[in-house]
Amino acid sequence: MPVKPRKISDIKPIFTNLAQTSHYEVQFGGFQKGLRDHLSNRGVDSRFIGETVGLLCNSASLPGSTFATADITGNYTGLMEKVAHTRIFTPIDLTFYVDKEYKVIKFLEHWMEYISGASGVVPTTSDYFFKMRYPDEYKIDYTKVTKFNRDYNSRNELEYNFFGLFPVSMSSVGVSYESSSTLVVSASFNYERYVCGKAYSLDVKRQLANNVLSNIGLTNRNATNIEELAQKVPYENNKDIKQNSNQDLQNYLKSNSTPVNSSDSGFSSGYFNVSI
Repeated sequence: MPVKPRKISDIKPIFTNLAQTSHYEVQFGGFQKGLRDHLSNRGVDSRFIGETVGLLCNSASLPGSTFATADITGNYTGLMEKVAHTRIFTPIDLTFYVDKEYKVIKFLEHWMEYISGASGVVPTTSDYFFKMRYPDEYKIDYTKVTKFNRDYNSRNELEYNFFGLFPVSMSSVGVSYESSSTLVVSASFNYERYVCGKAYSLDVKRQLANNVLSNIGLTNRNATNIEELAQKVPYENNKDIKQNSNQDLQNYLKSNSTPVNSSDSGFSSGYFNVSI
């Protein structure tokens, strides 16, 4: 196919709507009670973890992954095939501004201390030892990095939810008598996996999870988008995420809807006008 010239007016909207690096938010969540209590006893309260430490994250990275592959020979003469057998998730690095109370450093330091199962013995004694805790005690779920744009349009944001996340390293923090600058500390986090897109049970109920582009938002002529329609669907907070499935919502919509004439709605057949 030959290359065709394009007008600047056709190209300009593309390059004037690019995402910027400086609009993001980090939130930590899913701490087990033992870890929460350990941090709280060191002056790092739950409110600081839930509201402040994420705002102090001045540099983050969106996660990546790779596949481990195996070589297959013999299926085709003279040809070697590669197949994926394991998905490998790369660590993420976060850098934080340090507050005057040094809670950020305490947050990381004592989280890692908790992982190593610091003994109850006085740290200065010669018989001090480390005994690693069970992973379920120190790994956390529902930590997320949200990338958004300046218009704060939730339909155009990108959300990563991390499961089984914990710190594996914390950088040394340099101090100097030279000209002062803001103190920062960096840490690297490992995790079992991530979900690209919303992952809470409410999002699953609304069919907004995992970046799914559902047609539910088009099933009501009076609903302008998916979120508007989702507000009308009842939700029980105490339901387990497995119960809040997409099928539940589909069944609810079908039982509370009437067919819409495609000529009236402007959409193809099969959509519903929900009466809630």
